[in-house]
Amino acid sequence: MPLQEELIQILVCPTCHEGITPINDEKGLLCTHCSVVYPVVDDIPIMLIDRAMPKNKWEKRYGDPA
Repeated sequence: MPLQEELIQILVCPTCHEGITPINDEKGLLCTHCSVVYPVVDDIPIMLIDRAMPKNKWEKRYGDPA
């Protein structure tokens, strides 16, 4: 089940409080300001700072976040 648009609109990065963008078919949520990706597991966004992955590591593991 895809993430609800209303949820995506209210979620923010817990570090900088900027908005996030879904990537890789909603397997991750990108904060462009911090350049980190928060994983989505079983359609649940894991918005914990210690679970964030730097964007370059995410790209190596999962491919370009297009």
